[in-house]
Amino acid sequence: MSGDFLNKNLSNSAWETNTTWPNDTFCVIKFQAMSLLSLIISTVGMVLNAIVLWILGFQMHKNAFSVYIINLAAADFLFLCSQFVICLHIFIYFFYSTDINIPWFFYIVSLSAYLSGLSILSTISVERCLSVIWPIWYRCKRPRHTSAITCFVLWAMSLVLGVLGEVVCGIVFSSFDYYWCEILDIITTVWPIVLFVVLCASSLILLVRIFCGSQRIPVTRLCVTIVLTVLVFLIFGLPFGISWLLYQLVINIHSIQICSIYQETLFLSCVNSCANPIIYFLVGSIRHRRFRRKTLKQVLQRATQDTPEEEEGGDKSSSEHPEELQTVQSSN
Repeated sequence: MSGDFLNKNLSNSAWETNTTWPNDTFCVIKFQAMSLLSLIISTVGMVLNAIVLWILGFQMHKNAFSVYIINLAAADFLFLCSQFVICLHIFIYFFYSTDINIPWFFYIVSLSAYLSGLSILSTISVERCLSVIWPIWYRCKRPRHTSAITCFVLWAMSLVLGVLGEVVCGIVFSSFDYYWCEILDIITTVWPIVLFVVLCASSLILLVRIFCGSQRIPVTRLCVTIVLTVLVFLIFGLPFGISWLLYQLVINIHSIQICSIYQETLFLSCVNSCANPIIYFLVGSIRHRRFRRKTLKQVLQRATQDTPEEEEGGDKSSSEHPEELQTVQSSN
């Protein structure tokens, strides 16, 4: 297979600028399979994240952590949308030999959404640690709109880095200013590393406070949701970021082959974005190690609750029969 298609279209991707297409049947089949799987996972993930966005955004009262989860679901949704378009383009070309140009916009959205998801997940972990270490300050002194303002700043930074990483050095500065491109590459490389370090450190502190020490905190559904989301990201989402960082470091030394791990990391990252809503639904559905039939609204509400399961069990009658409780209160 010739490299004309690559140089004309797929060169838009930050990971595939210098890609070459080898005459290896196994590599081509693997690339096709990974693209098809990514296409399927992206479709499922978009539906699940859209459900989370609709319920949390329009049908529930928002708290500090639900705002973060809404923005995380939005980042996952945008990432999956961009990957759906990119994988659909690859799928159409391989199976129907139809060449369609993909706008730069989708690659910018892909990188920006990934950075936003990592930033928001790190912020969730950090804020949960602050609520555990300084609970009085967190409940009494924390500014009311901290979550919304923080998410806005993180989205803005991720968008700027996405534009710098995908467009500016490729179009604006490539012909006359190599020095500025080097600085931009350093910035876009250091920021994900800082986020990863913060995410790991805050998650470790949270786990230590849950399982170790004399002042252990009770396990709540919110803690379980955060820990599982971080764990899934480290397993499925992190390889995609590592491949991008490696690309930033070796772009001028080696070309990326189709048999590289790029497509596998892309598939794993799609799995990560698709798995987050599943985590919310599972954590909200399980009660005393058994699944309970609840509406999706109740499930998501329980998944973001910061109360131990024992306390939830004590309030079972009031939560499951609010009409009866209201009648008793009115009679009293």
